[in-house]
Amino acid sequence: MSTQDPLGITDEIKAYVANRIGFIELDRPKALNALSVDMIRGIQTAFDHWRENPEVLAVVLRSDHARAFCAGGDVRFLYEASQRGEHAAREAFFIDEYRLNHAMFTYPKPIVALTNGVVMGGGMGISQPAHRTGGLRVVTGSTKMAMPETRIGLFPDVGVAWFMARTPGALGRYLAVTGETIVAADALYAGLADVYLDDDVLPALFDLLRTDHFEFGDDVVACVRQLAAGPGAPKPDASSLAASRRWIDRHFALPDMRQILASLEATRDGEDTHGDDDGEARDWAEQMIGVLRERSPLSMAVSLEVVTRAEGTMADVLRRDLDLTHTSFANGDVLEGIRARIIDKDNAPHWRFARIEDVTPTDVAAMFESPWGAADHPLRDLQG
Repeated sequence: MSTQDPLGITDEIKAYVANRIGFIELDRPKALNALSVDMIRGIQTAFDHWRENPEVLAVVLRSDHARAFCAGGDVRFLYEASQRGEHAAREAFFIDEYRLNHAMFTYPKPIVALTNGVVMGGGMGISQPAHRTGGLRVVTGSTKMAMPETRIGLFPDVGVAWFMARTPGALGRYLAVTGETIVAADALYAGLADVYLDDDVLPALFDLLRTDHFEFGDDVVACVRQLAAGPGAPKPDASSLAASRRWIDRHFALPDMRQILASLEATRDGEDTHGDDDGEARDWAEQMIGVLRERSPLSMAVSLEVVTRAEGTMADVLRRDLDLTHTSFANGDVLEGIRARIIDKDNAPHWRFARIEDVTPTDVAAMFESPWGAADHPLRDLQG
């Protein structure tokens, strides 16, 4: 096996070809591989470089560290740029990131994303597209997956709403609004992962990928699938999401946050338990109410609508994401959320709306107003 074509893009990623496979390894451990501008552009360069190269059959995206695949985007950079008034730099970050998400979603070769450890926010954005390329989203025993954006006053962006909208029942709506963390069995149950591998099997997989004989990209995918077919995989139907599914569908399928909260409160108070004769439904509803009361009311309402509107193309979803990041920084809760959760860490954000009940449909609709016309939108050229 020979290693060729190391691209030398940035110290924060390694990109090279070995055994007719393009490897991209995230290497920013102190930030749990949170995506910097240089990382986003470097990953894009690698994908562009290998797109038409016949000697690259598939791309494997992985972390070089056990704790995290990728914890998201560099929100501290986004906050500091905003504080300095560098709005163009902030928007360039999102434009580059969403272009990368789209390039991966439409990539002509299989992508295999090995998502061990923390997989959140932007990490979901660079792993979920693998499914659409004929590749695989691989989860492990250490996987902790979430789109926790409503905790910081944002919404599930990076095109992930497209995938959330296609989960069973109301699972996508629930995950978008609550930002709850799920593990491997949950991800498989929700259709947000394809196969499972034990963490301690990953070294054997790397050896196979670097030494086996591959003629086609599908051979690379089959190699991963075969190794994943071994014993020990978690049972999706026994996941916590599966156990809560009837309650998630009952409450989170409702059309807006006011009705969702009212439904949860009715169950908590024993007024409407839908025939559940024990305390489980009431306890779960009380727990969910506590979760919702900690999130940004405006962001939750926007997030619910983001998933509702994500039935179209990925290009449409990403254009809408860019519109919403603009309005979220201009008129929403995200700067306050980042301050409270990440900068000052006082966990006492002062949201624009104090209560879920205070957010009106007009308030939500205003967040979706694009600052650009169709002819000058920065992502106007994206298709599919």
